[in-house]
Amino acid sequence: MMIKIVKGDQIKALDRLHLSLSGQSSIELMERAAQSFCDWFIPNHAQTEVVSIWCGAGNNGGDGFAIARILSRKGFTVEVKCCFENSTKLSDDAQRNFERLPEIIRVRPLDDHVNKSTVLIDAFLGVGFRGALKESAVEIIEKMNRHSAKKISVDIPSGLPSEELPSGAVFLADVTVSFAQPKLSLLLPENEAVVGELVVLDIGVFLEVYEGFDTDFYYITRKDIPEKHHRFGRFSHKGDFGKVMLMGGSLGKMGAILLTGKSALRTGSGLLQLNIDKDQNLIAQVGLTEAMTTVDEKPDLSGIDALGIGPGWGTENRLEKLEYVLENFSRGIVLDADALNLISKNEKLLLKLPANTILTPHLKEFDRLVGSSENQLERWQKAKELAMELRIIIVLKGANTLINLPDGRQLFNSTGNHYMATAGSGDVLTGMITSFLGQGYSPENAAICGVYHHGLAGEIASKSKRRGLIAGDLIQTIPDTYIELGIK
Repeated sequence: MMIKIVKGDQIKALDRLHLSLSGQSSIELMERAAQSFCDWFIPNHAQTEVVSIWCGAGNNGGDGFAIARILSRKGFTVEVKCCFENSTKLSDDAQRNFERLPEIIRVRPLDDHVNKSTVLIDAFLGVGFRGALKESAVEIIEKMNRHSAKKISVDIPSGLPSEELPSGAVFLADVTVSFAQPKLSLLLPENEAVVGELVVLDIGVFLEVYEGFDTDFYYITRKDIPEKHHRFGRFSHKGDFGKVMLMGGSLGKMGAILLTGKSALRTGSGLLQLNIDKDQNLIAQVGLTEAMTTVDEKPDLSGIDALGIGPGWGTENRLEKLEYVLENFSRGIVLDADALNLISKNEKLLLKLPANTILTPHLKEFDRLVGSSENQLERWQKAKELAMELRIIIVLKGANTLINLPDGRQLFNSTGNHYMATAGSGDVLTGMITSFLGQGYSPENAAICGVYHHGLAGEIASKSKRRGLIAGDLIQTIPDTYIELGIK
């Protein structure tokens, strides 16, 4: 069961429900969150000289006090900055963790002195923040931002609303470590400079407690993937793994469809046929020897389990062919790149899309389909409405790719990184999703598995390639994603 992304003002109710079901106390849950943070922090910051933790008076500050205690006991030099007056009443759990700070920790008042440290941890304001910041809070955030250290936020950057863009001062984190689920604002591209790298840690909140909260946003995690995969036995043959057809490629752009074909095969397709222009047949045959080719303008679609259309296709003289496909095939279709561009120029095609057709636009392609949006929140809403209206699936590509389903659910992916921003990466995804469709996966599961494995392949490949990663590297690491997830 995927994690629901609940609103910030629902977090306290969520925590209370978890505590009633688990028998934990609130201070124990806070300790678990702090320990999870430290388990992530310690191996990644072993050479850190000084850790400066800026704590507020609420439960976010309580997390900070607990983190300070744990890191100090692990040998780190820790200083705590109290972002409140001495007379301020702390939350109950923050007070208890403040009192548990070991004497070795230097607790400093919030003055202009900033100790030279290598890491600053923001535990000032949490998800309970809303409205306008007090002038004193603005001063604290600005003071933290002037610090030259690496900056890490606990759960959410101070001053950032849970579901919106910031309207005032906000802490500029290099890394945000969020607990249990990402808050919606952490997934907005407009907030990238505020959030930095996003890390989401499991702190053991029971999935059952999410059931009573109303939201259409979900977060796909590693635990969700294995159960969505088909299992094949030792008597399975290539036909069981699906026959897919890919339409695409044109003069100067055959690389796109070859990447799509290679990724489909690496994802597990048993049989692959490329439908390409006649004068590009030699390139296709030499470029992908495992594939069959056809150059028919109206190819025989009988026996085909799934179709992927668009990479490198061009839009000249393609309209009639796309109409032919949409009118004569409905088993499983993925539309990408120039297929989407054709639809944006011929909106009548939207009404011809078979139910559960999968569209895989990047942001500009999506805007060409439905018009520009003022911000990502508006774009997400448009994607949801279009998916529901046409009963299709829209995979809105980008960091934390968003899968929009016909029933209104919106699923954020948790894999991938910025190294995947390279030519051909989207073509690889098209091949992967089409392959899963051909293997008999439901359109929903094909989209989920395709997006998750695609991002995971990028993570694996980037460990050695970094900025040198190219789309072909993703294809080479697709088999490693099965190994990583224990999928046979």
